[in-house]
This record gives sequence, C-alpha cells and structure tokens, in this order.
Amino acid sequence: MVFMRIGFFSDSYFPEIDGVTYTLKSWKERLEERGHEVYIIYPQSDDYIPKEREIPVKSFSNPFYQGYNVPLPTSLDFPELDIVHCHSPAPIGWAGRIYSKSNDIPSVYTHHTPIEEYFIQAVKTEKIANPLKRFYVPLEEKFLESFDQVIANTEKGRREVETMNLDAGIDMQFFQPTENLWEMDHPVIGYSGRISNEKNIEEVLEMSEEVEAQLVIVGEGPAKEKLLKKSPQNVRFEDFLERDKLPKYYSMLDVFVTASTGDTLGLSPLEANACGTPVVAPDTHPFDKTINEENGLRYEKGNIQDFREKVRKAIEEEWKTRGSVEKYSLKTSINRMEKTYKELVKEE
Repeated sequence: MVFMRIGFFSDSYFPEIDGVTYTLKSWKERLEERGHEVYIIYPQSDDYIPKEREIPVKSFSNPFYQGYNVPLPTSLDFPELDIVHCHSPAPIGWAGRIYSKSNDIPSVYTHHTPIEEYFIQAVKTEKIANPLKRFYVPLEEKFLESFDQVIANTEKGRREVETMNLDAGIDMQFFQPTENLWEMDHPVIGYSGRISNEKNIEEVLEMSEEVEAQLVIVGEGPAKEKLLKKSPQNVRFEDFLERDKLPKYYSMLDVFVTASTGDTLGLSPLEANACGTPVVAPDTHPFDKTINEENGLRYEKGNIQDFREKVRKAIEEEWKTRGSVEKYSLKTSINRMEKTYKELVKEE
C-alpha cells in the first residue's frame, strides 16, 4: 500500500460554507481513513480554529465578495508533500502550483467554480462584467494547462482544456431519506445554498408566487437582505443548517429547485435526490447532464411560466430518485482520485 502526503490548496474554506468547503472536508476525511496525510492550505479567518493538518494563510476580507478572504503575501513552511491538488485559480491555488513546480512533484487541479459568473457581484454592471469574462477565461485556461491533471465535475466542464471527469461525490450513507426536519401540512419547495446573484434566487421567488406551496430557502449570502424585502408571503428564509440536519431538510421537500448558473456539478440538488426528492433546474450546464426524467425536470432558462409548470408537475408525480445518483457516490470518487494520485506519483 502506497501512503501519500497530499496538499489541498484552496481559496475557499471554513468558516465560509459552500460546495467546495464541504467537498474538501469530505475528501480529506475519506483519504485519511485510507492512511494518507491530507493538508489543507486556505485563507485564515478569525471565526475558524484550524484542525489537524489545516494550515491557514494570513488574509483580509475580500472587498468585492462578502464572506471570502484574500490571502496576504507571506512565506509558509509547507509540509513535504508527494502531490499538490489545487482547487482555485486565486492566490493560494497559484501558491500550490508554484510549490509543485519548485519541488518537482505532480500537480492536480479541480475546476469547481466558473469564477466569471461571480464578476457581476463585484462590478454590479454587465457592461463591465462581460468584457472581464472574455478576458479572464483564456487566462484561467492557460493556468489549468500547466497542471499534470485537470479534473472537471461533469463530462466537459466549462473550460477548453483536456479534463478527466471526476465528480465531487455524495455521501450516500449520510444523504438518504429520513424523518422530516419540520412538519408541514402543505407542499414544500426548497432551495439550499449560497444566496448570491449567480444563484438567481429572484427567479425562484417569482416562480413561487403562483404555486400553491411553501418555499423554504436555506442559506446565507450577499443577496439575502435584498431578497428578504421582495419575497412573497409563501416564502420562508432560514439560516444555513448544520450539516447533520440537511438530510431531514431534503427529505421534507416535495421538490428541490435551483435557478443557478454558477455551478459545475451542483451538489445540493444531487444530495436532495439521494434523500428521495426530485429536482427542478434550468436546462443549462451542468443540469443538462445531471437532471433527467429519473430524478427531476428541467425548464427553459428565464421562462418563469415553464419553471412554475415543471414545479407543479414535480409535486404531483411520484419519484424514486435515489438510484439515479448512485453514480455520483463519494466512495466512487475517492477510489478514482486515489488511483489518479498514485499513477502520477509513480510516474514521477
């Protein structure tokens, strides 16, 4: 058995809660169960105490995107690693790539997030955001091409680089049908995740106005305060739930909805599927790959009436969604990731 020292370099980690954060935590736990040492290098926050093999980098609050920190230039004594796995195209991701090149060790990159979809959050106007997107994407593609292996969560991803499909992975033992978090006497629609512009929650709110159901939105983010002011009476906002409550939340829903354009896989919808709940999502990437007649319905992006009709249909029909997401299991992902690491280390 080959045991490895693996370095995860990410500009997104606790206390901020998002798909990348929980993915890194899950991967670290599963790889360490197999005897490997996994280090996570991430921006420091006063609100989070590092755990074993978590290495914070001094940072300051990001003025353009609430909740995330920007690392300061600093020298760190990184542990001696066998392989570097970067998870962002920002400063810490770059630090990981420099470390791997300087020490002549294999490098892996996972494309978690289409950063360009977040530009509008920072600059507030499409007149600036759209030219920035066209300028930024080729630069990131050049960065990705420098890695030994690039991983995408779906077959193609969003970048014109050669990639290996390896899903973030769903813990099928953890996410399964269970008792309801709250008892409801009427149909319930739900969304769980970051509440920000690229998630298009306004589209979800507009859809819910003429659907006879309670909409429960779980999460935090920079757009929450604005959305609270314009939400219909049948909408209920909740803070981020502790992770152990998520299966109960998903299980109580009649349908999970998303209108996001900023996902590379979309973990929350698939977690809901694992708990037996159908999903209604826009007919765009990545949902055109992950949502089908077995686990939900897709609507025409921007077409609110079509969104409503698909939600009504999803509520009315009977679903058995769990089997459709078995292929996204965490165990399968970790097996493939470990094999990839070993092959790269052996080549070195």
